[in-house]
Amino acid sequence: MKYLQIWMMHTLRINCSDEWVPSKVPVRLTMAERPEDLNLPAAVVARLMKDALPEGCSVSKEARQSVCRAASVFVLYLTSQSNTIVSMARSKRKTVSGADVISALSEMDFEEFADPLKEALEDHKSRQKTKKLSKKRKADESGAGDADDAAEKPADGAD
Repeated sequence: MKYLQIWMMHTLRINCSDEWVPSKVPVRLTMAERPEDLNLPAAVVARLMKDALPEGCSVSKEARQSVCRAASVFVLYLTSQSNTIVSMARSKRKTVSGADVISALSEMDFEEFADPLKEALEDHKSRQKTKKLSKKRKADESGAGDADDAAEKPADGAD
């Protein structure tokens, strides 16, 4: 656990500021007061494990905790690499995009995850676009319905 704490602190310090001073802790480190705060939710990881395993297969509590910790470390490392890609781009943006995460996966020698992640990202974007269009269409229809109702009603005093 001590190694994980040192790794996280080192990674966060390097990526939070271009001018790193070892005696000063960057302000962004206050987001997670304890290393446990950076873990993925155990219930979500347990549900993903349950969905991935065959029915009737059980996993011990210690194994679930180990997988949860390993997944958390992987996500932190991937985030750190993605952040490094953004900072190396010398652009003024501070947001890590999906393309940055996919590039980081390739850089970390996890190319086999890059294609499924691209597909999932495209699927997510298309679902979001469809959802947005349906909301807009629904708003237009309700707005048009109000206009039709107003056109059908006679003006004041004109029966």
